[in-house]
Amino acid sequence: MNYENLLITTENTIATITVNRPTKLNALNKATITDLYKAFKTLGKNNEIRAIILTGSGEKAFVAGADIAEFANFSIEEGMQLAAEGQEKLFDFIENLKTPVIAAINGFALGGGLELAMACHFRVASENAKMGLPEVSLGLIPGYGGTQRLPQLIGKGRAMEMILTAGMVTAQDAYRTGLVNHVVPDAELLDYCTSVAQRITKNAPYAIAKAIKAINANFKEGKNGYETEIKAFGKCFGTTDFKEGTTAFLEKRKAVFTGK
Repeated sequence: MNYENLLITTENTIATITVNRPTKLNALNKATITDLYKAFKTLGKNNEIRAIILTGSGEKAFVAGADIAEFANFSIEEGMQLAAEGQEKLFDFIENLKTPVIAAINGFALGGGLELAMACHFRVASENAKMGLPEVSLGLIPGYGGTQRLPQLIGKGRAMEMILTAGMVTAQDAYRTGLVNHVVPDAELLDYCTSVAQRITKNAPYAIAKAIKAINANFKEGKNGYETEIKAFGKCFGTTDFKEGTTAFLEKRKAVFTGK
């Protein structure tokens, strides 16, 4: 499938999606959001793909926010629709994808760009990365889940300060607060993310999907994370991967998982 604003490569069981609007610092417009949704949906259905890395083209930006020109003249109703559709189509979709998604933050991740990174299952930043949610400086608030996911990751007080000051944090500050898992030299970012993805792909795909679901349940209103975990744990016992994993352990060999 061809995409207007994305580049997609696959190597073995790992796919890399690159947002490719370098002249716009990879800003999110409607077309890019649609492209991303289609790409994640397609890759998520491909059982051969066991991990996805998301990054931005060029050396300046991961995704430097939303394309403000698209919504500068929106009404209240249009603004609400923009946020609702974006959250459902892309940000919530990524968060709940059964395939692990790693954000490789190469440069600026601002506004919708940081919200996109936060929707991924975890984040790795290059040393030059800078992150922030500057929406209040435009008379807005984050609309793609930023007011919810940022406090989950770094705590309420720090999230309040970041959002209310519209300030940026460095990669090291983001690491210190838990916003990103690792900080690596710029030139090593994709290789490092690939090495982490390779470690993930050695494990049982069905179990990974259930682990993602159970972890997310703790942060969803009306969901009991413990109950979700119990049900998911039990379902794992009915898989071929469980039998392979336990047999390989007892036989002191490496397991070969099939995702069944």
